[in-house]
Amino acid sequence: MAAGAGAAPPGEVDELFDLRNSFYIGAYQAAINEAQRAKPSSPEKEVERDVFLFRAYIAQRKYGVVLDELRASSSAELQAVRMFAEFLSSESQRDTIVADLDKKMAKSVDVANSTFLLMAASIYFHEQNADAALRSLHQGESLECLAMMIQILLKLDRLDLARKELKKMQEQDEDATLTQLATAWVNLAMGGEKLQDAFYIFQELADKYSSTLLLLNGQAACCMAQGKWDDAEGVLQEALDKDSSHPETLLNLVVLSQHLGKPPEVTNRYLSQLKDAHKSHPFIKEYQAKENDFDRLALQYAPSA
Repeated sequence: MAAGAGAAPPGEVDELFDLRNSFYIGAYQAAINEAQRAKPSSPEKEVERDVFLFRAYIAQRKYGVVLDELRASSSAELQAVRMFAEFLSSESQRDTIVADLDKKMAKSVDVANSTFLLMAASIYFHEQNADAALRSLHQGESLECLAMMIQILLKLDRLDLARKELKKMQEQDEDATLTQLATAWVNLAMGGEKLQDAFYIFQELADKYSSTLLLLNGQAACCMAQGKWDDAEGVLQEALDKDSSHPETLLNLVVLSQHLGKPPEVTNRYLSQLKDAHKSHPFIKEYQAKENDFDRLALQYAPSA
């Protein structure tokens, strides 16, 4: 990662490389294991180790671990991680947490605390406030802030702006795992011959480090965009074997089963699994809103008794 955002200066050993790298590719248990093995050489490295440790627990939806261990006396970086865990764990508290965050953002923010900027952006993006998320990230210069900006810009269909941010990442550290991932995301959005380039990046990272759900779903998205539905099915089955309730895998399987003309009950099964495990997932919320709209319209056209 970029100097000032966790990486060691040139010529020095990056003692937390494996921990950060595992987190970035979605190998969250491996990241937790690395963090618990690590013996940081300074208080700053200790804080950085803990930031990634607790963010990995959040990624596993183990919010209680974070809330139990991080207290008011924790560092500013860890307080930011706790704020995100609180936000995700308690729907009833979300409005209050966002209001508090708005107040913090209105004051002068410590832009050197990239963890706070990332957690703030994560909360805003979860609330579908992409503008506020981008404003938060724009204040940071770390590779991770740039990578998250790219994700958001691609979701807004602003490929032009995403490519500009990718250029900044490549200038900072072309070989970093985050830069490689961001390159794959941009290639996926560009389509055409770039789809195969994106597939190779996801595959190379999987071969080099670990075949994670994030990387497998990236490969599957490339295959589906190229119309290679059978190849995508094989990759998604591998992902399903690793975690049968992973939301992105289930969503991709819904799309895949439609394109392969599978019986409706197959698609419905994946949707039911998604509803059971991830009631507040944005797709499920939107899907249920559409179902309710349909039911309401159907009532208008129902024959009167």
